[in-house]
Amino acid sequence: MQIGSLCLSNNVILAPLAGISDLPYRLIMRRYGVGLAFTEMISANGLIRARRNSEALLHRTAADHPLGVQIFGDDPQVLAKAAAQVEECGELIDLNLGCPVKKVVRSGAGSALMREPNQVARIVAAVRSAVRCPLTVKIRSGWDADSVNYLEIGRIVEAEGADALTLHPRTRSQGFTGKADWSQIRNLKQALQIPVIGSGDINTPGDARRMLQETGCDAIMLGRGCYGNPWLIENILAGAETLRPQQPGPRQRLVAVRAHVDLFVSHFGDERAHREMRKHLCWYSRGLPGAAAYRTGINQTHSFADLWQVTESFFLKAAEALER
Repeated sequence: MQIGSLCLSNNVILAPLAGISDLPYRLIMRRYGVGLAFTEMISANGLIRARRNSEALLHRTAADHPLGVQIFGDDPQVLAKAAAQVEECGELIDLNLGCPVKKVVRSGAGSALMREPNQVARIVAAVRSAVRCPLTVKIRSGWDADSVNYLEIGRIVEAEGADALTLHPRTRSQGFTGKADWSQIRNLKQALQIPVIGSGDINTPGDARRMLQETGCDAIMLGRGCYGNPWLIENILAGAETLRPQQPGPRQRLVAVRAHVDLFVSHFGDERAHREMRKHLCWYSRGLPGAAAYRTGINQTHSFADLWQVTESFFLKAAEALER
């Protein structure tokens, strides 16, 4: 998989996920073979104003490679300045033109830009002239069902010098509801010369295979399907024959949980791990006996030590129950 001058080891890409794809999450997913990962979405305004929260999202290690830095905003010159500022922090820059979150949209950024083709052209042109590294753009189908314009935006993005384009084929008004329309990915691939990355509703290796076959896209981007399930990446790369491979058992999950928790604690400390790891632990527990009670239990813990004690006990008891 080639994006501009960047050669990836495979075409399975981890989506930029606000509040999820921090450094520990990326490092865990890399252990299972993902070819490219992205930072969380970072405000261009926050970067040029040296806000700590924005700068903290750039933290990486030598193992966090290759990395895409995703930025968002609505001002071409601010985005260009921010992109130049962070160019050395990753291997490529990605522009978010698809975020449907109200706070982002109200600022004129994210998927609000799907209504502004001329502004999209100015943004991509400005950022392209500001950086030498590969430049990618992530979009949605359009603003709503009456303004589906991904082909128009895609052609603009290509004409202004982007090296690849990711399409999540839902409109902004859909959010994450309904079904992603993969036919739009196929249409975009047929319309453009640059690589097209498909995103949306990839939850099994079978989904990944079907998207590649049905759309002809160059790569796939995994998002919610990886929550608590890094094995999805491994199974896709292994060419799993079954559409829904058997989920790993409690002991195998506990190995991944321990690694994820250890990474989080080492980078962010116990207190933050207690606050932020609970959502991941809930996802890792899905489908196991006693998972509902476990999710309630960890949300009632008062310290990281309590959280870990409840977690380890749950996975070991689940293993024993299934092995009887």
